[in-house]
Amino acid sequence: MENFFITVSRGIFRIPYINSLLGRSVLKCSINKNFLPSAILVWGYRDSSIHGEKFASHYSLPILRLEDGFLRSIDLGINKEPPLSLVIDNRSIYYDSTRSSQLEQMLNSSLLTAKQQQEAAKGLEWIRCHRLSKYNHAPRLTLPKRSDKARVLVLDQTEGDVSVRLGGAGMAVFADMLASAHREHPDAELWVKTHPDVVAGKKRGYLPKVPDGVKLLAEDICPQTLLSQVDVVYTATSHMGFEALVAGCKVVCFGMPWYAGWGLTDDRHPDMPKLRERRTRQCTLEELFHAAYLRYARYIQPETGEPGSFFDVAEWICLNRELREQSSGTLWCVGMTLWKRAVVWPFLKSPTNQLRFVRKLPRRLPDDSKVVAWGIKAELREACRARNIPLLTMEDGFLRSVGLGSHLLPPLSLVVDAGGLYYAYQSDSDLQRHLNTARPSAEDCLRASRLRARLIAGKISKYNVGSGFQLDPNAAGRLIVLVPGQVEDDASIRLGSPVIHSNLALLQAARSARPDAWVIYKPHPDVVSGNRKGHIDAGQLAALADQVVENADISSCIAAADEIHTMTSLAGFEALLQGKSVHCHGAPFYAGWGLTHDRIPLPQRQRRLSLDELVHGALIAYPRYIIPGKAGYARVEAVVDLLMRQKNNAKASSRRTNWCARQWRKARGLLVTFL
Repeated sequence: MENFFITVSRGIFRIPYINSLLGRSVLKCSINKNFLPSAILVWGYRDSSIHGEKFASHYSLPILRLEDGFLRSIDLGINKEPPLSLVIDNRSIYYDSTRSSQLEQMLNSSLLTAKQQQEAAKGLEWIRCHRLSKYNHAPRLTLPKRSDKARVLVLDQTEGDVSVRLGGAGMAVFADMLASAHREHPDAELWVKTHPDVVAGKKRGYLPKVPDGVKLLAEDICPQTLLSQVDVVYTATSHMGFEALVAGCKVVCFGMPWYAGWGLTDDRHPDMPKLRERRTRQCTLEELFHAAYLRYARYIQPETGEPGSFFDVAEWICLNRELREQSSGTLWCVGMTLWKRAVVWPFLKSPTNQLRFVRKLPRRLPDDSKVVAWGIKAELREACRARNIPLLTMEDGFLRSVGLGSHLLPPLSLVVDAGGLYYAYQSDSDLQRHLNTARPSAEDCLRASRLRARLIAGKISKYNVGSGFQLDPNAAGRLIVLVPGQVEDDASIRLGSPVIHSNLALLQAARSARPDAWVIYKPHPDVVSGNRKGHIDAGQLAALADQVVENADISSCIAAADEIHTMTSLAGFEALLQGKSVHCHGAPFYAGWGLTHDRIPLPQRQRRLSLDELVHGALIAYPRYIIPGKAGYARVEAVVDLLMRQKNNAKASSRRTNWCARQWRKARGLLVTFL
């Protein structure tokens, strides 16, 4: 049996993905002479750890102490939000100034390589630019406009916190700290910040009352937003003191936190000379960050629970916080069927909002209301405009599922658009606005390039249906033109293709443009299944197309073609990913950016984009992704991995296509969505 840990703590044992976080199996407390554990796990130096310490002493087992990581989660741990990172220490724990911890040892020998220096600089920039903290639920808040006076911040902490006690602080230290800040900055604007747990009403602080002239900041506020408005920070042992260093503040320490004693803080505790006998180096901010965040802490990939990195958690937190902010308030979902309600729920519901499903809008709405509709509904848009209420429109995303939406398979991605929708080229959709204004970084474009390579290698498309494609031998030596059919009554045709409206007209246009080409026509899967409109008469089809493929994988068809002619089909975008020439007879979202041959002028698309910039906007920035059964929104890469697994499983299974089997899949999809 592999090496494993044991714990007597129910809380530790119940942490989701604890095995991945620690790299070992964690079992409930038991001793078997044939299978001895590597160590026993306890939580820091809480009172609850005493039982585990006694157990370890009795069986002569090493003790490993756990604590939350420094980039923990979106919401507070006290609100039952599970951690996305932990620290594990075989000596002590980082906040214990009386003993040397693993983190302290790392910092005493922390000479960074050039690559590590680069990683640390990148991580610090992420914290600053994306306003990251230990908890990431708090809103941004701008303090009142100040004069030329300096702004000084004093950090309160929770009463009785073990990190305060083991950091050499207490009630008297906090009182002395506040008095010193007032005395040393008599002309400054002085603020006291309470702890998030105190704001939440869960605990008490050391500074519940402040002197006249001192301002109490009792609101929950994003730490980096606050610290960017502050010059000097006074702290006992709060981790926010380190975040203040990241923000560029001067930090004065009245306790002995893990980041003090390395030459970056003004240290006032009387025992600091003794502590500096252990902390023997002068460290840079990058060295502190690399040791604490990239080596000492451990992370999971939030979508899967597999071992991850700081950047996995940082990306996920940024994504989820942004989408929560977009969907905050009271959302009125109008005119949705039971199935649509089940579909949209996981893409809209968050701790920051309330969903209300209604047939029509009530006369009176709360001030924080937003209206949500599936597709573009002109009457509803006019009603919202008249009442000055934001309208969010929804549609399937571009990487949807393994199987057709018309078979009631729940989507893995949707788009939520406040400006219109991507297929309505005359609306100012969020996607069009993003592509016109965003400037993806080199790192963003590299991410898009890697995503594109994964999609091509896995033959991932919107629906991921069909078998392999075989090009007719008679096509040898001729230009290969692929014409993907569409659902003719689809909104993307009505609102995105003003000249050519039917599959027959598209096929005629393609043949007219390429009279000598080998033309392949692939009808839309929903049309082939009989669920939607768009059939072409067999005689007309035979006169225009050299080869008709109904059940082939669209990715394989694109790979065999030289160019694609389309109205607004997503196949045109997928063809761009494969480097094919794309001719747009309509105005799809990917036209007008200098990457396609366009039949319709699109002056509102004002930039020339690289393919990676388009991919970043369309597949990374614009859609929302989820993984069924997992909390929060997912990154696109995790969804691509899931689609690849589902696609392989679908190929391996002999899925029946009779009516009963289809109905079972529909019912199962609905049930899974609700659960």
